[in-house]
Amino acid sequence: MKVKVLLLAIGCALVTSGAYAQKGVDNGTKFGSGEDSIRCIQNISLFIPYAKAGNFKDAYEFWKIVYDECPASTKDVYLYGVKIVNWEIQNEKDPAKKEALINKLMEVYDKRIKYFGDDKRYGKDWILARKAQDYISLKGENIDPNLVYGWLNEALTEYGNNTDPLAVSLFMFSSMQKLMKDPNYKPQYIEDYLRASAIFDAQLKAAQAANNEKELAQVTTLKAAIDNGFAQSGAADCETLQNMYGPKVAENMGDIKFLKETIALLRRVRCQEIEAYFQASEAVHKVEPTVESAIGCAKQAVKKKDYNQAIQYFEEAINLETDPLAKSDYYYTIALLQSEQNSYSKARQSALKAIELNPNSGAPYILIGNMYAATAKSVYPNDPVMARTVYYAAVDKYEKAKQVDPSVADEANKMISAYRAHFPSTEEVFMHPDLEKGKTITIGGWIGETTRIR
Repeated sequence: MKVKVLLLAIGCALVTSGAYAQKGVDNGTKFGSGEDSIRCIQNISLFIPYAKAGNFKDAYEFWKIVYDECPASTKDVYLYGVKIVNWEIQNEKDPAKKEALINKLMEVYDKRIKYFGDDKRYGKDWILARKAQDYISLKGENIDPNLVYGWLNEALTEYGNNTDPLAVSLFMFSSMQKLMKDPNYKPQYIEDYLRASAIFDAQLKAAQAANNEKELAQVTTLKAAIDNGFAQSGAADCETLQNMYGPKVAENMGDIKFLKETIALLRRVRCQEIEAYFQASEAVHKVEPTVESAIGCAKQAVKKKDYNQAIQYFEEAINLETDPLAKSDYYYTIALLQSEQNSYSKARQSALKAIELNPNSGAPYILIGNMYAATAKSVYPNDPVMARTVYYAAVDKYEKAKQVDPSVADEANKMISAYRAHFPSTEEVFMHPDLEKGKTITIGGWIGETTRIR
């Protein structure tokens, strides 16, 4: 109805101004003027119903007139234009003609940017992301990553933290493709990753603040993908990162934000044994202690074999940590260090704290069993048979480990098999005045546990 009214109005105007007909593409208006404006509106009214119905063949002629003559008339020119040209591509068998149509599709996106790139919701960055997505899909292995990178780098530069998430994701895809073609691109790839990761971090915070669950889910998924890609890219080898970040950390010892980001990056790619990680952690910990900075300092102390200092830092991490499973891991690490120092009673206490926080963790049980077995002779230095009864208690711990944690079953079974072979023989049990098969016995020394004689 609106179209008919508009046609009538324009028709009346032509009675007096027919000589002023001009296409919209020429005079910069939406529809053009005079007869050309009528032509534009008529063809809009003709191509849209066909396109909506998926009849792109019949829509094409009318759409092409609007696309060429009044490109600023309606966004529908581009919404349906992408579908129409994609339909052309799918139905074209000649490789050269198909390539020309792909270029034509890219031009549709470019023209949309020209006329509708300032749209608040679907602006230039959104359009560039979909342009890149179609290009990658259609070109497959023949994509030019420099082309995609150029489009999306422009979007990130212009929109910053407000860049469409898909544009950020595909920017990293193109950066990785550039890395795969040229290993010397590694330093820039890392910079690209940090840039994209920072944008996603900002978007996650904004989505959380706005309680936008849909946006939060989308960005979380996309960020996990670029994190995984970075970790597996080969660019994240620790030697390269040390060479890159060593000097930067030294130059930015007072920049806590930068140091925290560096710590998080190096932890994410499992480069927690390099000097840059240690130095950044130590600098942050002095000013603003965090769990990560405490862990960094602890790892540095472990590397220096200063186990007492390491334990102190792990205890600080426990006090700062809120996740019980993470606390359990730190207690287990403390137990390992105390075991290295032959402080078996303390190590068992720490292992039991780890179990208390995470009852499904089998590793602490295995550690306790190992300590029992390792100290068997010192518990009963003058009685070889009694010394081997300590293995009963050790095996009890291995059995418990695989009961609560199937992931350690293989390791536990190996230990069970090894130490069962050294249980006192039936004859030795019969001949020993303190032993009787099937009865319980309390293991002496620091162990002090009751077990059953096999």
